[in-house]
Amino acid sequence: MSRREEYEQKTEELLLPILEKCQFELIDVEYVKEGSTWFLRAYIDKEGGITVNDCEDVARQMNPILDELDYIDGSYTFEVSSPGLGRPLKKEKDYVRNLGKDIEIRTYRPIQHEKEFRGILKAYDHSTVTIVTKDDAELSFAKGDIALIRQALDF
Repeated sequence: MSRREEYEQKTEELLLPILEKCQFELIDVEYVKEGSTWFLRAYIDKEGGITVNDCEDVARQMNPILDELDYIDGSYTFEVSSPGLGRPLKKEKDYVRNLGKDIEIRTYRPIQHEKEFRGILKAYDHSTVTIVTKDDAELSFAKGDIALIRQALDF
């Protein structure tokens, strides 16, 4: 397990009791470098959506824990955020929530000369995702070929 994965996993473990108490859902934790700054980000959600005050409340509860345990080498910025409308499907519950919904998929390499696909999420398992396009074509993708999968948004 990489250092990044260890930090993310430990942060998830510490956040879960806080989120359960607040009745929030943990969507994701990421430890990323942007420019010269490292960020530890927690994405949370709840029925009806997350507010700025919800994010602030979780951050205020988590900051003392991060300071006390000090398990991340070097400096970083901790942020708590809503996952936003265009959040990627990452976990089992994301796929369950989006079954039967319109999703978009971007692949790392062209498949049948295309890298962008859209359709109704029909099925998934640990290694594949299947959609049905507007032309009633059923397409299956290996998860390893998918660069991005998320609910399709029309503006």
